[in-house]
Amino acid sequence: MKLLVLPLTLALCWTSALAQSDLPPGTKMSWLENDKIKLGVDLNRGGAIVYLAPKGGQNVVNNFDLGRQVQLSFFSGPVPFGNPAEHWNHIGWNPIQAGDDFGNRGETLTHTNDQKSIHLTCKPLQWPLNNVPGDCLFESWLELDGAAVKARARLQNKRSDTQQYPARLQELPAVYANARFHRVVSYQGAKPFSGQPFSAAPEPSGKHPWSFWLGTEGWAALLDENDVGLGLITPGRVHFTGGFAGKAGPNDTMANSTGYLAGQSQDILDHNIVFDFGYELVLGSVDQIRQRAAIYRPNGLPEWSFSQYRQGWHHQNVEDEGWPVKDGLHLKLTGADPQMISPYTFWNADDAPEVEVEAATNVPNGSMILMWQRLGDQAIPSANHAAASVIADGEFHPVRFDLSKSEAYQGSIVRLRLDPPGGGSPDQWFKVRKITVKKGGSS
Repeated sequence: MKLLVLPLTLALCWTSALAQSDLPPGTKMSWLENDKIKLGVDLNRGGAIVYLAPKGGQNVVNNFDLGRQVQLSFFSGPVPFGNPAEHWNHIGWNPIQAGDDFGNRGETLTHTNDQKSIHLTCKPLQWPLNNVPGDCLFESWLELDGAAVKARARLQNKRSDTQQYPARLQELPAVYANARFHRVVSYQGAKPFSGQPFSAAPEPSGKHPWSFWLGTEGWAALLDENDVGLGLITPGRVHFTGGFAGKAGPNDTMANSTGYLAGQSQDILDHNIVFDFGYELVLGSVDQIRQRAAIYRPNGLPEWSFSQYRQGWHHQNVEDEGWPVKDGLHLKLTGADPQMISPYTFWNADDAPEVEVEAATNVPNGSMILMWQRLGDQAIPSANHAAASVIADGEFHPVRFDLSKSEAYQGSIVRLRLDPPGGGSPDQWFKVRKITVKKGGSS
Protein backbone atom coordinates (compact mmCIF):
# COMPACT_ATOMS: atom_id res chain seq x y z
CA MET A 1 0.00 0.00 0.00
CA LYS A 2 2.85 2.37 -0.75
CA LEU A 3 2.03 5.86 -1.93
CA LEU A 4 3.34 9.25 -0.93
CA VAL A 5 2.69 11.85 -2.94
CA LEU A 6 -13.29 -6.35 -25.08
CA PRO A 7 -11.87 -9.61 -26.23
CA LEU A 8 -8.19 -9.74 -25.57
CA THR A 9 -7.55 -10.20 -29.26
CA LEU A 10 -8.07 -6.85 -29.72
CA ALA A 11 -9.13 -4.35 -27.37
CA LEU A 12 -5.97 -4.50 -25.28
CA CYS A 13 -3.30 -4.30 -27.95
CA TRP A 14 -2.04 -0.72 -27.70
CA THR A 15 0.32 -1.64 -30.48
CA SER A 16 4.00 -1.10 -30.22
CA ALA A 17 6.96 -3.40 -30.13
CA LEU A 18 8.72 -3.70 -26.79
CA ALA A 19 10.49 -0.42 -26.16
CA GLN A 20 12.87 0.55 -23.37
CA SER A 21 10.18 2.99 -22.18
CA ASP A 22 8.04 -0.07 -21.33
CA LEU A 23 10.57 -1.03 -18.62
CA PRO A 24 12.07 0.75 -15.63
CA PRO A 25 15.80 1.55 -15.88
CA GLY A 26 18.47 -0.95 -14.89
CA THR A 27 16.53 -4.16 -15.39
CA LYS A 28 17.78 -7.73 -15.69
CA MET A 29 14.79 -9.48 -17.19
CA SER A 30 13.48 -13.03 -17.26
CA TRP A 31 10.59 -13.57 -19.70
CA LEU A 32 7.64 -15.87 -20.31
CA GLU A 33 5.29 -15.49 -23.27
CA ASN A 34 2.59 -17.33 -25.17
CA ASP A 35 0.20 -16.38 -27.98
CA LYS A 36 -1.77 -14.09 -25.64
CA ILE A 37 0.51 -12.32 -23.18
CA LYS A 38 4.10 -11.58 -22.25
CA LEU A 39 5.37 -11.53 -18.64
CA GLY A 40 8.65 -10.14 -17.35
CA VAL A 41 10.24 -10.28 -13.90
CA ASP A 42 13.25 -8.17 -12.96
CA LEU A 43 16.06 -10.08 -11.28
CA ASN A 44 17.51 -6.73 -10.18
CA ARG A 45 14.31 -6.01 -8.23
CA GLY A 46 13.95 -9.25 -6.29
CA GLY A 47 12.10 -10.95 -9.15
CA ALA A 48 9.11 -8.63 -8.89
CA ILE A 49 6.80 -8.50 -11.92
CA VAL A 50 7.69 -5.32 -13.78
CA TYR A 51 6.16 -6.17 -17.17
CA LEU A 52 2.85 -7.64 -18.30
CA ALA A 53 1.39 -6.93 -21.73
CA PRO A 54 -0.83 -8.44 -24.40
CA LYS A 55 1.24 -10.07 -27.13
CA GLY A 56 2.61 -7.21 -29.23
CA GLY A 57 1.13 -4.60 -26.88
CA GLN A 58 2.33 -2.30 -24.12
CA ASN A 59 3.27 -2.93 -20.52
CA VAL A 60 0.43 -2.28 -18.04
CA VAL A 61 2.52 -2.51 -14.83
CA ASN A 62 3.47 0.70 -13.04
CA ASN A 63 7.14 1.09 -12.06
CA PHE A 64 7.30 4.64 -10.70
CA ASP A 65 9.36 3.51 -7.68
CA LEU A 66 10.30 0.31 -5.86
CA GLY A 67 7.00 0.28 -3.97
CA ARG A 68 4.99 -0.35 -7.15
CA GLN A 69 5.27 -3.33 -9.59
CA VAL A 70 3.37 -6.54 -8.84
CA GLN A 71 5.15 -7.84 -5.79
CA LEU A 72 5.05 -9.61 -2.45
CA SER A 73 4.62 -7.53 0.69
CA PHE A 74 3.95 -8.65 4.27
CA PHE A 75 3.25 -6.94 7.59
CA SER A 76 3.85 -7.71 11.26
CA GLY A 77 5.02 -6.05 14.46
CA PRO A 78 6.50 -4.24 16.13
CA VAL A 79 5.04 -0.90 15.07
CA PRO A 80 7.11 1.10 14.40
CA PHE A 81 9.91 -1.19 13.31
CA GLY A 82 13.47 0.17 13.41
CA ASN A 83 13.83 3.92 12.91
CA PRO A 84 11.67 4.86 9.93
CA ALA A 85 10.80 8.33 8.75
CA GLU A 86 7.80 9.70 10.62
CA HIS A 87 5.43 9.16 7.71
CA TRP A 88 6.21 5.41 7.85
CA ASN A 89 5.83 4.96 11.62
CA HIS A 90 2.54 3.10 11.11
CA ILE A 91 4.01 0.51 8.72
CA GLY A 92 5.91 -1.66 11.20
CA TRP A 93 7.76 -4.75 9.97
CA ASN A 94 7.23 -4.67 6.18
CA PRO A 95 9.61 -6.59 3.90
CA ILE A 96 8.82 -6.15 0.20
CA GLN A 97 10.19 -7.83 -2.90
CA ALA A 98 11.47 -5.03 -5.15
CA GLY A 99 13.37 -2.83 -2.68
CA ASP A 100 12.97 0.01 -0.21
CA ASP A 101 11.92 3.64 -0.08
CA PHE A 102 15.57 4.72 -0.36
CA GLY A 103 16.11 3.10 -3.77
CA ASN A 104 17.95 -0.03 -2.64
CA ARG A 105 16.81 -3.16 -4.48
CA GLY A 106 15.80 -6.60 -3.29
CA GLU A 107 18.24 -9.40 -4.08
CA THR A 108 17.32 -12.38 -6.25
CA LEU A 109 18.99 -15.41 -4.70
CA THR A 110 17.96 -18.21 -7.09
CA HIS A 111 16.21 -18.22 -10.46
CA THR A 112 15.17 -20.81 -13.02
CA ASN A 113 13.21 -20.35 -16.26
CA ASP A 114 12.43 -23.30 -18.53
CA GLN A 115 10.21 -21.12 -20.81
CA LYS A 116 7.17 -22.76 -19.25
CA SER A 117 7.51 -21.42 -15.72
CA ILE A 118 9.69 -19.18 -13.60
CA HIS A 119 10.79 -20.07 -10.08
CA LEU A 120 12.78 -17.68 -7.92
CA THR A 121 13.72 -16.82 -4.36
CA CYS A 122 14.71 -13.42 -3.08
CA LYS A 123 15.97 -11.56 -0.04
CA PRO A 124 13.52 -8.68 0.44
CA LEU A 125 14.19 -5.31 2.04
CA GLN A 126 12.27 -3.49 4.75
CA TRP A 127 10.33 -0.85 2.81
CA PRO A 128 10.56 2.07 5.30
CA LEU A 129 14.25 1.55 6.23
CA ASN A 130 17.51 2.21 4.41
CA ASN A 131 18.97 -1.01 2.99
CA VAL A 132 17.78 -3.26 5.84
CA PRO A 133 17.19 -6.85 4.67
CA GLY A 134 14.00 -8.57 5.73
CA ASP A 135 14.71 -11.43 8.13
CA CYS A 136 12.85 -13.77 5.79
CA LEU A 137 12.86 -15.21 2.27
CA PHE A 138 10.31 -14.81 -0.52
CA GLU A 139 9.63 -17.51 -3.10
CA SER A 140 7.56 -17.27 -6.30
CA TRP A 141 6.33 -19.67 -8.99
CA LEU A 142 4.90 -18.14 -12.18
CA GLU A 143 3.40 -19.68 -15.32
CA LEU A 144 1.10 -18.59 -18.13
CA ASP A 145 -2.29 -20.03 -19.03
CA GLY A 146 -3.87 -18.21 -21.94
CA ALA A 147 -4.32 -14.58 -20.91
CA ALA A 148 -3.67 -15.39 -17.23
CA VAL A 149 -0.57 -15.47 -15.05
CA LYS A 150 -0.90 -18.27 -12.51
CA ALA A 151 1.17 -17.50 -9.43
CA ARG A 152 2.10 -19.14 -6.16
CA ALA A 153 4.00 -17.30 -3.48
CA ARG A 154 5.65 -18.16 -0.18
CA LEU A 155 7.00 -16.27 2.81
CA GLN A 156 9.60 -18.11 4.92
CA ASN A 157 10.16 -16.21 8.14
CA LYS A 158 13.53 -16.47 9.87
CA ARG A 159 13.11 -13.83 12.57
CA SER A 160 15.24 -13.74 15.69
CA ASP A 161 12.41 -11.82 17.39
CA THR A 162 10.16 -14.68 18.53
CA GLN A 163 7.33 -12.57 19.96
CA GLN A 164 3.86 -13.34 18.56
CA TYR A 165 2.57 -10.01 17.24
CA PRO A 166 -1.09 -9.29 16.50
CA ALA A 167 -2.52 -10.14 13.09
CA ARG A 168 -2.00 -7.57 10.34
CA LEU A 169 -3.59 -7.11 6.92
CA GLN A 170 -1.39 -8.65 4.21
CA GLU A 171 -1.05 -7.67 0.53
CA LEU A 172 -1.65 -10.88 -1.44
CA PRO A 173 -0.10 -9.52 -3.65
CA ALA A 174 0.34 -5.77 -4.22
CA VAL A 175 -0.60 -4.86 -7.82
CA TYR A 176 0.07 -1.47 -9.45
CA ALA A 177 -1.07 -0.58 -12.96
CA ASN A 178 -0.60 2.46 -15.18
CA ALA A 179 -2.77 5.56 -15.23
CA ARG A 180 -4.77 4.35 -18.22
CA PHE A 181 -6.49 1.87 -15.88
CA HIS A 182 -8.18 4.30 -13.53
CA ARG A 183 -11.51 2.50 -12.98
CA VAL A 184 -11.46 0.23 -9.93
CA VAL A 185 -14.26 -2.37 -10.12
CA SER A 186 -15.44 -5.64 -8.60
CA TYR A 187 -18.61 -7.65 -8.06
CA GLN A 188 -19.75 -6.89 -4.51
CA GLY A 189 -23.28 -8.29 -4.40
CA ALA A 190 -25.20 -11.15 -2.80
CA LYS A 191 -25.60 -13.26 -5.97
CA PRO A 192 -22.08 -14.13 -7.12
CA PHE A 193 -21.55 -16.03 -10.38
CA SER A 194 -25.06 -15.25 -11.60
CA GLY A 195 -24.17 -12.58 -14.18
CA GLN A 196 -25.20 -9.62 -12.03
CA PRO A 197 -23.64 -6.22 -12.86
CA PHE A 198 -20.27 -5.35 -11.35
CA SER A 199 -19.74 -1.97 -9.71
CA ALA A 200 -17.07 0.54 -8.81
CA ALA A 201 -15.12 0.01 -5.61
CA PRO A 202 -16.22 2.17 -2.67
CA GLU A 203 -14.93 5.71 -2.50
CA PRO A 204 -12.13 6.14 0.06
CA SER A 205 -13.34 7.50 3.39
CA GLY A 206 -10.36 9.71 4.19
CA LYS A 207 -7.35 11.38 2.61
CA HIS A 208 -5.79 8.04 1.65
CA PRO A 209 -6.79 7.02 -1.91
CA TRP A 210 -7.42 3.37 -1.10
CA SER A 211 -10.64 1.74 0.14
CA PHE A 212 -11.69 -1.77 1.24
CA TRP A 213 -14.50 -4.02 0.02
CA LEU A 214 -15.72 -7.59 -0.33
CA GLY A 215 -15.58 -8.90 -3.89
CA THR A 216 -17.84 -11.91 -3.54
CA GLU A 217 -16.71 -13.49 -6.84
CA GLY A 218 -13.06 -13.38 -5.75
CA TRP A 219 -11.82 -10.82 -8.27
CA ALA A 220 -11.16 -7.10 -8.69
CA ALA A 221 -9.90 -5.16 -11.71
CA LEU A 222 -8.32 -1.94 -12.92
CA LEU A 223 -10.02 -1.00 -16.19
CA ASP A 224 -9.81 1.63 -18.91
CA GLU A 225 -12.83 3.40 -20.42
CA ASN A 226 -13.58 0.34 -22.58
CA ASP A 227 -13.93 -2.11 -19.64
CA VAL A 228 -10.56 -3.64 -20.50
CA GLY A 229 -7.53 -3.95 -18.26
CA LEU A 230 -5.84 -5.93 -15.52
CA GLY A 231 -7.72 -8.28 -13.21
CA LEU A 232 -6.60 -9.80 -9.91
CA ILE A 233 -8.13 -13.14 -8.91
CA THR A 234 -7.67 -14.39 -5.35
CA PRO A 235 -8.88 -18.01 -5.09
CA GLY A 236 -10.57 -18.61 -1.74
CA ARG A 237 -10.40 -14.94 -0.73
CA VAL A 238 -12.98 -12.19 -1.15
CA HIS A 239 -11.42 -9.24 0.73
CA PHE A 240 -9.77 -6.50 -1.35
CA THR A 241 -8.22 -3.09 -1.08
CA GLY A 242 -7.45 -0.71 -3.92
CA GLY A 243 -8.04 2.59 -5.59
CA PHE A 244 -6.58 5.12 -7.96
CA ALA A 245 -4.13 7.88 -7.06
CA GLY A 246 -3.41 10.84 -9.31
CA LYS A 247 -4.99 11.60 -12.67
CA ALA A 248 -6.10 9.28 -15.43
CA GLY A 249 -3.60 9.42 -18.25
CA PRO A 250 -1.53 7.49 -20.77
CA ASN A 251 -0.13 3.99 -20.36
CA ASP A 252 3.21 5.19 -18.95
CA THR A 253 5.05 2.69 -16.77
CA MET A 254 7.13 5.40 -15.04
CA ALA A 255 4.31 7.88 -14.32
CA ASN A 256 3.40 8.68 -10.70
CA SER A 257 -0.36 8.24 -11.19
CA THR A 258 -1.39 4.64 -10.60
CA GLY A 259 -4.16 2.17 -9.92
CA TYR A 260 -3.69 -0.25 -7.04
CA LEU A 261 -5.19 -3.58 -5.99
CA ALA A 262 -4.34 -6.13 -3.32
CA GLY A 263 -5.95 -9.28 -2.04
CA GLN A 264 -6.34 -9.01 1.71
CA SER A 265 -6.13 -11.36 4.65
CA GLN A 266 -5.55 -10.65 8.32
CA ASP A 267 -2.87 -13.04 9.50
CA ILE A 268 -0.45 -13.64 12.34
CA LEU A 269 3.04 -14.06 10.88
CA ASP A 270 5.02 -16.05 13.41
CA HIS A 271 8.80 -15.69 13.59
CA ASN A 272 9.24 -19.08 11.85
CA ILE A 273 6.11 -19.31 9.69
CA VAL A 274 5.94 -20.66 6.16
CA PHE A 275 3.02 -18.77 4.62
CA ASP A 276 1.69 -19.70 1.16
CA PHE A 277 -0.92 -18.16 -1.11
CA GLY A 278 -1.94 -18.16 -4.76
CA TYR A 279 -3.30 -15.57 -7.16
CA GLU A 280 -3.85 -14.88 -10.84
CA LEU A 281 -3.37 -11.83 -13.04
CA VAL A 282 -5.61 -11.62 -16.11
CA LEU A 283 -5.34 -9.26 -19.06
CA GLY A 284 -8.57 -8.75 -20.95
CA SER A 285 -12.12 -7.50 -20.79
CA VAL A 286 -14.04 -7.49 -17.52
CA ASP A 287 -16.15 -10.36 -18.88
CA GLN A 288 -13.02 -12.42 -19.48
CA ILE A 289 -11.74 -11.64 -15.99
CA ARG A 290 -15.05 -12.76 -14.46
CA GLN A 291 -15.11 -15.93 -16.53
CA ARG A 292 -11.64 -16.79 -15.32
CA ALA A 293 -12.62 -16.11 -11.68
CA ALA A 294 -15.58 -18.49 -12.03
CA ILE A 295 -13.09 -21.37 -12.35
CA TYR A 296 -12.46 -20.93 -8.63
CA ARG A 297 -16.09 -20.71 -7.60
CA PRO A 298 -16.36 -22.37 -4.14
CA ASN A 299 -17.78 -25.86 -4.18
CA GLY A 300 -19.65 -26.25 -0.89
CA LEU A 301 -19.81 -24.43 2.42
CA PRO A 302 -16.88 -23.06 4.43
CA GLU A 303 -14.93 -25.52 6.57
CA TRP A 304 -11.74 -24.83 8.49
CA SER A 305 -9.54 -27.64 9.83
CA PHE A 306 -6.71 -26.50 12.09
CA SER A 307 -4.26 -29.35 11.55
CA GLN A 308 -1.21 -27.28 10.55
CA TYR A 309 -2.34 -23.72 9.70
CA ARG A 310 -4.68 -21.11 11.15
CA GLN A 311 -6.65 -21.20 7.88
CA GLY A 312 -6.92 -17.40 7.77
CA TRP A 313 -8.38 -17.11 11.29
CA HIS A 314 -6.80 -14.71 13.74
CA HIS A 315 -7.45 -13.91 17.37
CA GLN A 316 -7.55 -10.96 19.75
CA ASN A 317 -6.78 -10.68 23.47
CA VAL A 318 -5.19 -14.13 23.43
CA GLU A 319 -2.13 -16.00 22.18
CA ASP A 320 -1.82 -19.45 20.67
CA GLU A 321 1.13 -21.84 20.71
CA GLY A 322 2.58 -20.59 17.45
CA TRP A 323 3.33 -22.13 14.07
CA PRO A 324 3.00 -24.84 12.95
CA VAL A 325 -0.42 -25.56 14.38
CA LYS A 326 -0.58 -29.07 15.84
CA ASP A 327 -3.89 -30.87 16.40
CA GLY A 328 -5.91 -27.69 16.63
CA LEU A 329 -5.45 -24.11 17.74
CA HIS A 330 -4.43 -24.02 21.40
CA LEU A 331 -5.40 -20.69 22.96
CA LYS A 332 -4.08 -19.50 26.32
CA LEU A 333 -6.94 -17.49 27.86
CA THR A 334 -4.79 -14.98 29.71
CA GLY A 335 -6.56 -11.88 28.38
CA ALA A 336 -10.07 -10.61 28.98
CA ASP A 337 -12.65 -11.04 26.19
CA PRO A 338 -10.74 -13.57 24.03
CA GLN A 339 -11.92 -13.76 20.42
CA MET A 340 -11.31 -15.89 17.32
CA ILE A 341 -12.20 -14.17 14.03
CA SER A 342 -12.59 -15.91 10.68
CA PRO A 343 -11.35 -14.73 7.30
CA TYR A 344 -13.94 -13.05 5.10
CA THR A 345 -15.91 -15.57 3.08
CA PHE A 346 -19.47 -15.92 1.70
CA TRP A 347 -22.54 -18.12 2.08
CA ASN A 348 -26.31 -17.75 2.26
CA ALA A 349 -27.87 -18.21 5.69
CA ASP A 350 -30.79 -20.20 4.27
CA ASP A 351 -28.36 -22.77 2.83
CA ALA A 352 -26.51 -23.36 6.11
CA PRO A 353 -28.39 -22.86 9.39
CA GLU A 354 -25.83 -24.72 11.53
CA VAL A 355 -22.24 -24.15 12.61
CA GLU A 356 -20.34 -26.95 14.33
CA VAL A 357 -17.21 -26.36 16.40
CA GLU A 358 -14.98 -29.24 17.53
CA ALA A 359 -13.56 -27.84 20.75
CA ALA A 360 -12.04 -28.65 24.13
CA THR A 361 -11.54 -26.55 27.26
CA ASN A 362 -10.82 -26.71 30.97
CA VAL A 363 -13.09 -23.75 31.81
CA PRO A 364 -15.88 -25.06 34.09
CA ASN A 365 -19.50 -24.15 33.38
CA GLY A 366 -18.37 -22.27 30.30
CA SER A 367 -20.21 -21.38 27.13
CA MET A 368 -18.96 -20.30 23.74
CA ILE A 369 -20.47 -17.36 21.91
CA LEU A 370 -20.76 -17.47 18.12
CA MET A 371 -21.25 -14.17 16.26
CA TRP A 372 -21.67 -13.44 12.57
CA GLN A 373 -21.37 -10.58 10.10
CA ARG A 374 -23.71 -10.11 7.15
CA LEU A 375 -22.83 -8.65 3.77
CA GLY A 376 -23.19 -4.89 4.11
CA ASP A 377 -22.39 -4.77 7.85
CA GLN A 378 -19.34 -2.67 8.62
CA ALA A 379 -18.50 -4.88 11.60
CA ILE A 380 -19.95 -7.82 13.53
CA PRO A 381 -23.07 -6.50 15.33
CA SER A 382 -23.37 -7.55 18.97
CA ALA A 383 -26.99 -8.57 18.33
CA ASN A 384 -25.85 -11.31 15.92
CA HIS A 385 -24.93 -14.00 18.42
CA ALA A 386 -25.77 -17.43 19.78
CA ALA A 387 -24.45 -19.35 22.79
CA ALA A 388 -23.66 -23.02 23.40
CA SER A 389 -22.17 -24.81 26.40
CA VAL A 390 -18.95 -26.79 26.13
CA ILE A 391 -17.90 -29.73 28.29
CA ALA A 392 -14.95 -28.84 30.50
CA ASP A 393 -13.22 -32.24 30.62
CA GLY A 394 -10.28 -31.31 28.40
CA GLU A 395 -11.44 -33.60 25.59
CA PHE A 396 -12.64 -32.59 22.13
CA HIS A 397 -16.42 -32.54 21.63
CA PRO A 398 -18.63 -31.28 18.78
CA VAL A 399 -20.55 -28.15 19.79
CA ARG A 400 -23.44 -27.26 17.49
CA PHE A 401 -25.02 -23.86 16.99
CA ASP A 402 -28.52 -24.13 15.52
CA LEU A 403 -29.12 -20.70 13.97
CA SER A 404 -32.32 -21.54 12.11
CA LYS A 405 -34.53 -19.79 14.65
CA SER A 406 -32.43 -16.64 14.96
CA GLU A 407 -34.03 -13.62 13.28
CA ALA A 408 -30.58 -12.07 12.95
CA TYR A 409 -29.21 -15.02 10.99
CA GLN A 410 -30.39 -14.21 7.48
CA GLY A 411 -29.16 -12.99 4.13
CA SER A 412 -25.52 -13.33 3.09
CA ILE A 413 -23.01 -14.21 5.80
CA VAL A 414 -19.39 -13.13 5.33
CA ARG A 415 -17.60 -13.62 8.66
CA LEU A 416 -17.72 -15.47 11.98
CA ARG A 417 -16.40 -14.64 15.42
CA LEU A 418 -16.05 -17.27 18.14
CA ASP A 419 -15.61 -16.17 21.76
CA PRO A 420 -14.18 -18.96 23.94
CA PRO A 421 -15.42 -19.43 27.50
CA GLY A 422 -13.57 -17.74 30.34
CA GLY A 423 -10.60 -15.46 29.86
CA GLY A 424 -8.28 -13.50 32.10
CA SER A 425 -6.69 -16.49 33.86
CA PRO A 426 -3.25 -17.99 33.18
CA ASP A 427 -4.59 -21.47 33.95
CA GLN A 428 -7.50 -21.45 31.47
CA TRP A 429 -7.20 -22.75 27.92
CA PHE A 430 -9.36 -23.46 24.90
CA LYS A 431 -8.64 -25.69 21.89
CA VAL A 432 -10.46 -25.81 18.59
CA ARG A 433 -9.76 -28.46 15.99
CA LYS A 434 -12.38 -27.76 13.33
CA ILE A 435 -15.16 -25.28 12.46
CA THR A 436 -17.76 -26.26 9.87
CA VAL A 437 -20.68 -24.36 8.34
CA LYS A 438 -23.42 -26.94 7.72
CA LYS A 439 -26.75 -27.41 6.03
CA GLY A 440 -28.16 -28.65 9.33
CA GLY A 441 -29.98 -31.76 10.42
CA SER A 442 -26.76 -33.69 11.02
CA SER A 443 -26.57 -36.24 13.80
